[in-house]
Amino acid sequence: MLRRLHNVPGLLAAVVLVVMALSGAALSVFPAIEALQAPPTAPALTVAELAQHVATQVPGVTRLARQPSGLVVADYSTDAASGSVRINPRTGAVLGPYRPSALMTWLIGLHRSLLLQRTGRMIAGAAAAAMVLLCLSGAGLMARRMGGWRRIFGRARGTLSQRLHVQIGRAVIFGLMLSALTGVWITLANFQIVPNGLDATAPFPQAVNGGTPAPVGTLAALKAVPVDQLRELLFPTDPSDVFTLTTSAGQGYVDQANGHLLSWLPNGPMRRIYETVYMLHTGQGLWQLGLILGLSALGAPVLAGTGTLLWWRRRRALPRLRHNHGARTADTVILVGSEGNATWGFARTLHDALTAQGLRCHTAAMNSLRSYPQARQMFILAATHGDGAAPASASQFMARLARMRHTPDYPVALLGFGDRSFPQFSQFAHDVAEALDDRRWNAMLPYEAIDRQSPQEFARWGRAVGECLGLALELNHQPQRPRTRRLVLIERIDYGQEVQAPTAILRFAPEGRGRLPRFAAGDLAGILPPGSDLPRFYSLASSVRDGFLEICVKKHPGGACSGFLHSLEPGETVDCFVKPNPGFRPARGRHPVILIGAGTGVGPLAGFIRGNARGRAMHLYFGGRDPSSDFLYADEMEQWLGERRLTTLTTAFSRIRDRAYVQDRVAQDAHHLRKMIQRGAQVMVCGGRDMAEGVVESLEHVLAPLGLSTHALKAEGRYVEDVY
Repeated sequence: MLRRLHNVPGLLAAVVLVVMALSGAALSVFPAIEALQAPPTAPALTVAELAQHVATQVPGVTRLARQPSGLVVADYSTDAASGSVRINPRTGAVLGPYRPSALMTWLIGLHRSLLLQRTGRMIAGAAAAAMVLLCLSGAGLMARRMGGWRRIFGRARGTLSQRLHVQIGRAVIFGLMLSALTGVWITLANFQIVPNGLDATAPFPQAVNGGTPAPVGTLAALKAVPVDQLRELLFPTDPSDVFTLTTSAGQGYVDQANGHLLSWLPNGPMRRIYETVYMLHTGQGLWQLGLILGLSALGAPVLAGTGTLLWWRRRRALPRLRHNHGARTADTVILVGSEGNATWGFARTLHDALTAQGLRCHTAAMNSLRSYPQARQMFILAATHGDGAAPASASQFMARLARMRHTPDYPVALLGFGDRSFPQFSQFAHDVAEALDDRRWNAMLPYEAIDRQSPQEFARWGRAVGECLGLALELNHQPQRPRTRRLVLIERIDYGQEVQAPTAILRFAPEGRGRLPRFAAGDLAGILPPGSDLPRFYSLASSVRDGFLEICVKKHPGGACSGFLHSLEPGETVDCFVKPNPGFRPARGRHPVILIGAGTGVGPLAGFIRGNARGRAMHLYFGGRDPSSDFLYADEMEQWLGERRLTTLTTAFSRIRDRAYVQDRVAQDAHHLRKMIQRGAQVMVCGGRDMAEGVVESLEHVLAPLGLSTHALKAEGRYVEDVY
């Protein structure tokens, strides 16, 4: 719901908001220019003295006004000419003609009404209201993404678009919120939905002296007002008329013969509120704030662009579901928890099969859990992300489940997706099963989990579902083959034969005139072995800037993809695609980076070192079996040490006389690591799960004297893993 509140107004009002933001940013410069050009006011100068100077030097003066910037303008009208001049507020001398900027006038019209008069003002007001909603919903989404309000200013993770959206959003959200709120108030006031107090005027005096006008410099009421309080002074047009005086405190009339204040109306609370709001919105009278708001407004086009791109990517990644009924009318609900969208493919297969049986299906993300008044059954398909965590589309499911007041009476079937090679196999789905059981939800079937997206296991589960529903249900799931590029192997280096652990560094280039996809070290290369549409993922040891795609592959007994890759000879090809892995990157800045990896886990770490042309401090802890057989990148590491791309190298080998594991070296180097972590170092771990668990245990001892833990470093983005 929160994402929808953010997406809908953002998409509907994007173009208008960009126009208003850019015009507002341009307008924010004018108050600063005027304030810098306006001569300072003499501290003791009164309105009477200033008016006397102007009346002497400007024949036919009709109006004297002081703008919020401090600029004083006099309007005049004679039989020969009329116009406006700029006045020196210290001396009353004429500085030159006053001509409002044509560009500023056009920008004001564009910003206030899109040059569409009253209709445009309504559109602009609605866009300002949309910006308020965008700021509020965006702040909520940002807090959710960052792990809570306390971490909202932590390191942003994700793709470049995601990081830009978060970082720029954090920088400009307060300025945009202030501009939007004040813009809404001004719109409401202009349409008289809320009072602005501008129409209130002092009652015109019944008795005017009507005597001979005295010199304006002698009028007592005007002598009592300092120039810096002046807003406007209207000169009388005949002996029976009066001066109309408007100041920052109120408005009234002054007798031109005796200088008495004939009537006075102080500014009411609504007028003071409106003028304050107007100042905050325009920067008039507070040009420094205006520039800040203008800079904030410049962030709006970037947010609109990145936000639209993120929305489009999410939308494009989701499967297109035919006959997807609404939540209130569907008799069958399918909820999906997915990180990489593969589970959505299984959900579409289930959705289509049930729809073909005449059921009205509503398929949505697990995060959208709500009450379903017409539902007769529910299906939950839940993948697990990382080390047992909820996937993106299910991150709010548990909280929504806890808030549900009533337990539904329809049955639910839960199916988990995972990989049995991970200790936390389908852990999130298991947690969901326990939560549903605790709340006494009626289970249609015992909880099950599918290993490695097996279509056969999914079909078997579907037949069991069909028996419960009394339907002949066949779930023939065909995984959608990802779009790939053909790459040719140009070089391979083999290791590990002597220790019965064949490992190869494989380097690929585009075939023919093709191009490499965009990628960075640490991203994942998806390889499709012949005869399979199910990819296997390998961490990339290079970036696109290197001009080649490189992976480290260990041959696993019976491994279809690793066996295929190890059989390749230079000149042979693979079908490959790249999956971004933005969560596994060195943090920006110059803080040290501690790289810890064993076996093929050194691949992405080698890619980080290879790309470290600026010589940032990088310290590598590498673990292998025997330096004579599986010291991956040994020659390159010596070169990188000489080039200062690699600062230090610490090795551990488990099948030599002085045997050790990489976690042992971490423990032995505790003092050095502790000092680097105190200086803000980031720790990056890549490799097998057993190694990673040993590293965590050693690091806990390293961090304890600092009052830190790996959990605390993770929360700060200073401990990241790529573990398999």
